[in-house]
Amino acid sequence: MSKGKQLSVSAIKNGTVIDHIPAKNLFKVISILGLDKFDHQITFGTNLPSNKLGQKAIIKVAEKTFRGNEVNRIALVAPEARLSEIKDYEIVNKYNVKVPSEIIGIAKCVNPKCITNNEEVTTKFMVLSKGEIALKCHYCEKITDQEHMEVM
Repeated sequence: MSKGKQLSVSAIKNGTVIDHIPAKNLFKVISILGLDKFDHQITFGTNLPSNKLGQKAIIKVAEKTFRGNEVNRIALVAPEARLSEIKDYEIVNKYNVKVPSEIIGIAKCVNPKCITNNEEVTTKFMVLSKGEIALKCHYCEKITDQEHMEVM
């Protein structure tokens, strides 16, 4: 570690670090991943300095690796996020989340009249924008922006 730098959040032995979360979305990420009900150690920091985001948040989750829809959920609320998988205090895999071109079953349509809000139909969206996330409902064609998005 270079002189003058220090860790703001302590290291974990095994698990995953989610970095580059917009500071305002920290608790959204915790909620959509169900980390508020997780039994292993979770360490988080917020309002940390970031060249990319201005201020960022970071979450370190012991004994957990994220896959599939969990990573897609993170991408919806933190499209710049980077995941680092840790084994024996070493990074063994590091990757940026990618917003998929289609979102199925993990976001709610904002249109109260949409069939997905009134019947047992799995939600399905086409991703219109991956920067400031915008989703278009497959059924009613209503567009949901990141600010109004509800991730399930």
